[in-house]
Amino acid sequence: MELNRRGPFREGEYIQLLDRRGRSYLVHLTDRNLFESHLGNYPASDLIGQEEGVWITTNKDHRLMAVRPTLSDLTLRMPRLATVMYPKDLGAMLFYADIFPGARVLEAGTGSGALTMTLLRAVGDRGRVYTYDLRQDMIEQAEANIGRYFDSWDNLEIKIGDVYEGIEEDDLDRVILDLPEPWHVVPHASESLVPGGLFFGFVPTVPQVDELVKTLRSQRTFSMIETMEIMMRQWNVSGRSVRPSHRMVGHTGFIITARKTSPRQPTDSSAE
Repeated sequence: MELNRRGPFREGEYIQLLDRRGRSYLVHLTDRNLFESHLGNYPASDLIGQEEGVWITTNKDHRLMAVRPTLSDLTLRMPRLATVMYPKDLGAMLFYADIFPGARVLEAGTGSGALTMTLLRAVGDRGRVYTYDLRQDMIEQAEANIGRYFDSWDNLEIKIGDVYEGIEEDDLDRVILDLPEPWHVVPHASESLVPGGLFFGFVPTVPQVDELVKTLRSQRTFSMIETMEIMMRQWNVSGRSVRPSHRMVGHTGFIITARKTSPRQPTDSSAE
């Protein structure tokens, strides 16, 4: 269940402080925690019970604003043992993989938990997420990160296992993969997905795209295969100066989607 997102700040939750330059600092609200930075110190306990959006003043007279971090904020700032999927790609995943409340979703690998958290929020209490990873340290890090945003996750099942070797679950609505060699999972996904279920793969390089798409086509139970990448550029708006930022989030990875269908005959290429 997602932590409370409304009302006064509560003890135990994570909030973020923003300075006048837009820099943010993640703070755990406990009665003994002290926010410390080059901007000065401030007792975190003094924020408990205050409304979101309040301004505070450090002992060095610096003003900071306190708000709850969005899921995007946490994704970029969470402790990690591996690269996480960027918010721009996570947002695209929700729409192009059509994650809906009540869906049964398999994810691999768990990594630092950014994708897992995004899926948990989207499927809601009626849905279920199964996530596979080979490394215990990854799973422990993911659980710690998930705990910053959810007070419980009864609809999440975390497994240590090699999804290349097979998928234990069936009747899945979606299979979401952020793996080096997702083509090894294609036959298992074909067996475990419901008719019309969606396959979503995220890979960083062109050779991986080529191998995955070829495998999806040769499986002959996947159609509507599409490949894309998402670019994001912010703009600076200050008075009469309106211009694109010099920095942008460019290529991070390729998105490949496909739909589970009935088997096609070898001569049928119309759905490709």
